[in-house]
Amino acid sequence: MKQTPEEKNIQKKMQPGSITLEGFLGEDNRHYHDIIDEDLRLLDKFGITKEQIADKLQKITDEAFENYDGITTLENGAKVEYVTFRGKVVSPFSGQKPSPKGFVKYFDPQKQISISWCPLNIQMIREFGFFEGKGSPNRLEPEVIYELFFK
Repeated sequence: MKQTPEEKNIQKKMQPGSITLEGFLGEDNRHYHDIIDEDLRLLDKFGITKEQIADKLQKITDEAFENYDGITTLENGAKVEYVTFRGKVVSPFSGQKPSPKGFVKYFDPQKQISISWCPLNIQMIREFGFFEGKGSPNRLEPEVIYELFFK
């Protein structure tokens, strides 16, 4: 399949050193369309949508951001912390607003699962279903998200 100039530009911006030091693909050599397609098929199998995931991550991010004391305990017993940095990071996808730098650390002591994400992850999941490539340090595995929030 022939890529448009825009798709080539997006794929280039996902490489290490373009927008972020690590890039968005990790050791995943597939085109970002193939990564998205596989992850969306998984979500369909689980019966959840990218919007439901983005909404859940945003809700937790907002709760964590509101607490200036560091780690917050949520109603379900999970521990969450928002770590912020000055500045913004741009999306590899064109037309997206820059997202605040920083990340959310989430730990569920009952399930013994820990994940982290940044505001840009939420934006890319909501708009494109992009969880990042396998091996990317910021990849959110759909199976883990399902286990944590929807099972």
